[in-house]
Amino acid sequence: MFNLKEIKKAVEQIAQEKSLDPAQIMEAIESSIAAAYKKEYGKRTEIIKAELDFKSGDLKFWQVKTVVDKTTVREEEPADADLPAGALAKEGAMAGEGEKTITPITSEENVEDVLPRYNEDRHIFIKEAKKINSKVKLGDEMEFPLESHDDFGRIAAQTAKQVVLQKLREAERGSVIKEFQSKVDEIISGVIQRFDRGNVFIDLGRVTGIMFPNEAIPGEHYNSGDRMRFYVVAVQEESKIPGIILSRAHPKFVHKLFQIEVPEINDGTVEIKSIAREPGSRTKIAVASKTEGIDPVGSCVGQRGTRVMAVSNELGQEKIDIIEWSDDAKKFITNSLSPAKVTSVEISDRREAKAFIPEDQLSLAIGKNGQNVRLAAKLTGWKIDIRSQAKPEEVQEGGVATAPETIGADE
Repeated sequence: MFNLKEIKKAVEQIAQEKSLDPAQIMEAIESSIAAAYKKEYGKRTEIIKAELDFKSGDLKFWQVKTVVDKTTVREEEPADADLPAGALAKEGAMAGEGEKTITPITSEENVEDVLPRYNEDRHIFIKEAKKINSKVKLGDEMEFPLESHDDFGRIAAQTAKQVVLQKLREAERGSVIKEFQSKVDEIISGVIQRFDRGNVFIDLGRVTGIMFPNEAIPGEHYNSGDRMRFYVVAVQEESKIPGIILSRAHPKFVHKLFQIEVPEINDGTVEIKSIAREPGSRTKIAVASKTEGIDPVGSCVGQRGTRVMAVSNELGQEKIDIIEWSDDAKKFITNSLSPAKVTSVEISDRREAKAFIPEDQLSLAIGKNGQNVRLAAKLTGWKIDIRSQAKPEEVQEGGVATAPETIGADE
């Protein structure tokens, strides 16, 4: 007889600590008891199921068998069963003789899938099954009661412990994956935990996230114990421990920060149309208003620049240019080259544009090491060629930038 109060107390405690459904924990316990029973009283090939009755405290056990017929299982080993594993063979007559030879089947030949071998411990033929239950169908599982036991040896108890720990790990892993899948493309807070080969590990509570070197802001310092915000890029499910991939360099990190700081973006009144970013240095965002009378740029800047400053501070004083989006290519390109003043823009059908700039504005338009024109090209999706208004035929050093990609707000 089991101490039900102690079991219930343990289930509730584990459920609370690991944020799991109590039913999952009970399933793990029952699976472990079934494993112990099988180790002590059953056969290796049997499928055992256990159930703990909380009302009476009794344990019940069943052997599970699948209903089969001759089309779903084979009753005997094939004649070539003694061949080395993986070496399927076929018989063929030797030329001119009555003897037989074994010829390996090559990978190019079509080989039918071998049916599973019939095992009386886990299979029951449908003819016999129908004598027990006339409504049973092929593929159904039938349960056969077993003698109850609640005393298990040391080895069986160890097996039960291993099973329950494994089941709990699987349940916790599934719970973590489900929780963080809902947080992909969102911002979360975590505490810097440790560093390893350029990777930053972040304590997220139930799991540790990782920020790879290319997802960190260049030049930003991370100290153990610091709490910071991160953008959730993805959840890797293939590994034993779910991998929560985090970023502070992703362009959408900027988008999400503005969504937090600017109510008009959060409620959809103002939309971020595209973002071009060089993390740690400068970002350009193009915004548009869906409501007449709402200034999209002013909404993002905020009174006395409080909103844009809040985002910039989170990014380590990264410079942020907020420009108004336009479906008119010339106007959009003109805006994108801010803070430089643009005299005129010529565009071609190949998404190439020449922007003519006053002589005293050329350095602003091009930017340090060509950064301003480079970000403008990324933001607009156009190849931009900066030209002097006074010398329109002269190509400016660092003044030409292509657009490898434009990152929109919904990408």
